[in-house]
Amino acid sequence: MRQPGLEGGEAANGLTLGSVDVLPAGELERRLAKGRPLRVKLGIDPTAPDIHLGFTVVLGKLREFQDLGHTVVLIVGDYTARVGDPAGRSQTRPVLSGAQIDANAATFQEQALKVLDADRLEVRRNGEWLDMPMEELFRLMRTTTVAQMLDRDDFAKRYASGTPISMLELLYPLLQGYDSVAVRADVELGGTDQTFNLLLGRDVQIAYGQEPQAILTMPILVGIDGERKMSKSYGNYIGVTEPPEEVYGKTLRVPDEALAQWYELLVDERVPAALSPRDAKRALARRLVARLHDADAAAAAEAAFDRVHREHLPPEEVPEAPLVGDGSVHLPAQLAATFGVSTSEARRQLAQGGVRLDGEPLAAEPLDRPAAELDGRVLQLGKRRFARLRAGS
Repeated sequence: MRQPGLEGGEAANGLTLGSVDVLPAGELERRLAKGRPLRVKLGIDPTAPDIHLGFTVVLGKLREFQDLGHTVVLIVGDYTARVGDPAGRSQTRPVLSGAQIDANAATFQEQALKVLDADRLEVRRNGEWLDMPMEELFRLMRTTTVAQMLDRDDFAKRYASGTPISMLELLYPLLQGYDSVAVRADVELGGTDQTFNLLLGRDVQIAYGQEPQAILTMPILVGIDGERKMSKSYGNYIGVTEPPEEVYGKTLRVPDEALAQWYELLVDERVPAALSPRDAKRALARRLVARLHDADAAAAAEAAFDRVHREHLPPEEVPEAPLVGDGSVHLPAQLAATFGVSTSEARRQLAQGGVRLDGEPLAAEPLDRPAAELDGRVLQLGKRRFARLRAGS
């Protein structure tokens, strides 16, 4: 029996809104015409503990599939993270420890549920099937040639420039393709930088006797630096579980030229014409905090930001830190202990006026101050780091 809402060109048209490519042409419509719930796959490698806003662009599309009755298969790449996806990379990724990967993977399902419906969600770790016998790995590797791999844009550029490409990186697209075999994916979603991997997944499925998946690619959200894609590896991301103040403050750092894309991909709107870039960022920051937390948190985050950056007051809640030294405090040592910077960086910040005491710039000299002069006062490093110094705390 066919289930309502699962078939037809109208459903396909709605699902492809906002996407970049639907490959091959007509494949998604054909799948939907089967009138059964489809298995819609997304893989995420846990290379950091947070899912970031860039992922929510794809997660939002997955939720649309769920709302039509389809099943989302979220693959946490605990094995592929040990390899490292080379997509968009100009060099080999650093290796993460198994403990780091497992710790990161443990948080992913909870974070994804901020967008996805738990009732139509299947979460799998690809270690279930990629911990395979060598014979099975050889079978997988026979499905693809080295020439096919070197046709990939980032591999081709690195090969031409003499930049090293590890054998593990060449293996990564095959492992991702095998994920599609293991979960019998009907559709796979990913960013536009994943197109090669997604298409290769079709080849791998065919080699294993399966009907190949349809592919939906989504636009890539630029990070808060406005230059590269939002990525945990680049550190230019906003995690979906970050505190409201961090979400708010980071959003205001987005360059003006990236604002239109952020509005389009995250709230499906244009930048309000009546607002200046600054006010448009503030409006977007409030909406993002409200989405990830709630409206009260958004209002509080904005008030806290204004208190520090407009009124030049310390936050209402300032953590306490012990004074370093008895009787006399060496400022570089105090800054290093309190904020985790090096003593040389502490001296540089003092020399450049980047350190304040109770909101007033702290002179670079003398470097040694009486403890009584500092006790109970708020030490500030840069614009966003504060601590109230306490003797004997």
